[in-house]
Amino acid sequence: MKTIIIGLNHAGCAAARTLINLGQTDITIYDRSLEVSFLACGMALWIGGQLSSGQGLFYASAKDFVALGAKVMTETMVDTIDFDRKYIQAHTKSGQTVTDTYDRLILATGSRPKMPNIPGLALDNIINAKTFRDAERAVTLLAKPDIRRVAVIGAGYIGIELAEACRRQGKEVTLIDSAPRIMNAHADEKFSNFIAEQLTAHGIRIETDLRITEFEGDSKLRSIRTTKGSIPADLAFACMGFEPCTELAQGKLELGPKNAFKVDKNQRTSRPDVFAIGDCATIYNNAIDAPDYIALASNAIRTGIIAAFNAAGIDLPYPGAQGSSGLCIYDMKLLTTGLSLQAAKEHHLDVSFIDVDQKRFPDSHSGPNPTVHMRLVYRNDDRVLIGAQIASKADLSGAIHMLSLAIQTHLTIDALAYQDIFLMPEVSGLNAYRKAALSAGYLP
Repeated sequence: MKTIIIGLNHAGCAAARTLINLGQTDITIYDRSLEVSFLACGMALWIGGQLSSGQGLFYASAKDFVALGAKVMTETMVDTIDFDRKYIQAHTKSGQTVTDTYDRLILATGSRPKMPNIPGLALDNIINAKTFRDAERAVTLLAKPDIRRVAVIGAGYIGIELAEACRRQGKEVTLIDSAPRIMNAHADEKFSNFIAEQLTAHGIRIETDLRITEFEGDSKLRSIRTTKGSIPADLAFACMGFEPCTELAQGKLELGPKNAFKVDKNQRTSRPDVFAIGDCATIYNNAIDAPDYIALASNAIRTGIIAAFNAAGIDLPYPGAQGSSGLCIYDMKLLTTGLSLQAAKEHHLDVSFIDVDQKRFPDSHSGPNPTVHMRLVYRNDDRVLIGAQIASKADLSGAIHMLSLAIQTHLTIDALAYQDIFLMPEVSGLNAYRKAALSAGYLP
């Protein structure tokens, strides 16, 4: 049985490797780029000079999959798909037309940066933050002495990381967002404020609640006109979110939230022999118990593995996702999973929340003892946990992993309070989520 994979990104790599491990030998992979498997989540480290080059941000190559027995065609653009007759047409960089057939098709077409139609967008020195080439261009431009002022448009995870990276390179940085505050879609105000304080303390200017009306300049960017005035900028990063690449099957496959390919829990689209994975597909959000669109590398890898099993005839449903994410800015770590309190209310959910603010270790601890700020959000009707946020200079990634699993398994706030965990405060620290869960005040 022949499988075609379109896209050798995180999702495509995971699907291809899993199919090969399952003994599937007839696999052809198409990708429009030469570079594959780029870890875009690490580009800010390279741009900020914390990595000496971007080569370490690749974990696989086309040659790796060829060596494992797959046929790989990079720099090849798939133009059309005939879903009834099960074939694709593509063209190579040299203009050669390729026609290929499949029994199973896996779409890993990814996402593209959102680019609103703003006058002046074609000026030089306005760049995206998605690919290896984007990052390479940013590194080159930031090395130029005439690039002194940088604007980052979009104060989500990527935008904030890039603002820090450019400031590390000694640039004057302005972080811009149309929302009332940074990370508006990702965390509650109490928690986004911890990040905002770090940014402003290190000299990064934050401008929110405004709209960009024009990019100004002759051939190169000179300033950004907004509804609150003009912001000087020699370089701008466009970090305004992503949208799924679904044009190959517009009108042929059913779409879901954000116009991503609608898939079931086996990653099947509306056609049973076609699978969609990663940023081009919907995902089941356990926090709202409904399909959603959550573009994250972690989800891409897992959906790629799930699709490969099901394409190989092995029934394996996807357990869903919580949108777990992390951010570290100047040693302040913000970790989230599930819904913030604001997001829960936007979904019209009847919820309560518990906050805990305490030291990481007992007072007897002789080493650094940062404060831990935690919020747990749970539904009032069944008391099921649906969200968690942690801000601290301590590393509590293990706690957010556990809380993510709690949301995935629909654990109640009360069950969380009595979870079996070991007690050794000098090693494990004080347990903030148990304290929060106990504070929810359930009386059986």
